[in-house]
Amino acid sequence: MLDLKFVRENPDVVRASQVNRGEDPQLVDSLLAADEKRREAIKVADELRSEQKAFGKKIGQAAPEERPALLEGSYELKAKVKEAEEAQKAAEGQVEEIQYKISNVVEGAPAGGEDDFVVMEHVGEPTTFDFEPKDHLELGESLDLIDMKRGTKVGGARFYYLTGDGAFLQLGMMMLAAQKARENGFQLMVPPVLVRPEIMSGTGFLGDHSEEIYYLERDDLYLVGTSEVALAGYHMDEIIDLNNGPVRYAGWSSCFRREAGSYGKDTRGIIRVHQFDKLEMFVYCKPEEAEAQHQALLKMEREMLSAVGVPYRIIDIAGGDLGASAARKYDTEAWIPTQNTYRELTSTSNCTTFQARRLQTRYRDENGKPQVAATLNGTLATTRWLVAILENNQQSDGSVVVPEALRPFVGKDVIEPKK
Repeated sequence: MLDLKFVRENPDVVRASQVNRGEDPQLVDSLLAADEKRREAIKVADELRSEQKAFGKKIGQAAPEERPALLEGSYELKAKVKEAEEAQKAAEGQVEEIQYKISNVVEGAPAGGEDDFVVMEHVGEPTTFDFEPKDHLELGESLDLIDMKRGTKVGGARFYYLTGDGAFLQLGMMMLAAQKARENGFQLMVPPVLVRPEIMSGTGFLGDHSEEIYYLERDDLYLVGTSEVALAGYHMDEIIDLNNGPVRYAGWSSCFRREAGSYGKDTRGIIRVHQFDKLEMFVYCKPEEAEAQHQALLKMEREMLSAVGVPYRIIDIAGGDLGASAARKYDTEAWIPTQNTYRELTSTSNCTTFQARRLQTRYRDENGKPQVAATLNGTLATTRWLVAILENNQQSDGSVVVPEALRPFVGKDVIEPKK
């Protein structure tokens, strides 16, 4: 959520951010009005509590014959205090309700929606072939790497099996990412994939896109769509030590998405599925360090994409396509030859203090005073990468060249059709 003091002092900035996102700027005015009402309620309650305290002293000093009448008055005052405290609680609840509806303030992202991103850079030339290329599913099935038919039989649409070398390709990719994360000071974590509602809400995922999330009603738990959620909750209600620099984690987990509203989109293959594996970087830092950390996460994503040798581009996501918690987000998109376009492989978001304020994750400044931390996240590898790896490295005989960085994990240089 946003800092109330920031909203009071910069209402036009927050309104402009809401407009950039295509969201309601009037929420800012509603929040300011609710905050004014809350402060007035606090003032009334404080004054009545002070009056009650003074009245209590008066009773203690009164003569015995005076006390019955004074006690009668104290009961009336007690009722007023209770009423004022209930009004304060209601006013505070109203403020929090509106706060949770306002997304993070956009920082530098272009205005517009899903199609209004800005291309920052192209890396590598789109792959071309002197033969008709196969798509990733045809390759995956002919090389015994992917089994969609049995995945559908067992789990339903958008489920699959990775088999044989397909499983090793994914494990190799994830291990390469894990090693790279550790080399860059990240602590590897295998976090829970089920989280409590306050964790999911605290990270900003229960807003407009809550239909994307699997909810286990009997247990009141959510399946995560990214280990960002569990890593953000790791230090909930804690004061962490940032004196020696940012705290970095890399979460390796299975992830789950309902893909609600995506019917008919990317139904072929493993581009848009309900379950996948992902290694997600997560950083806690001081707010003034967040922008530099964002660039560092993007640099690691670049290095990982270069290691698997696929052409890609980097885009600056428009405000209307940002998640509620992100102030700015960069995506990397790999070239997919059979689709003749680029498709998202990674994203990295600067969430500033938005998530940590909701989750009460703080650090101590140089004066020992608690301050709200900033959080960032970024993908270092995920199942979807197999789409780009297979399609860009295929050969005319139907084989696929294994990227050099993955060969130690896969155990071969080329994956060939079964004879």
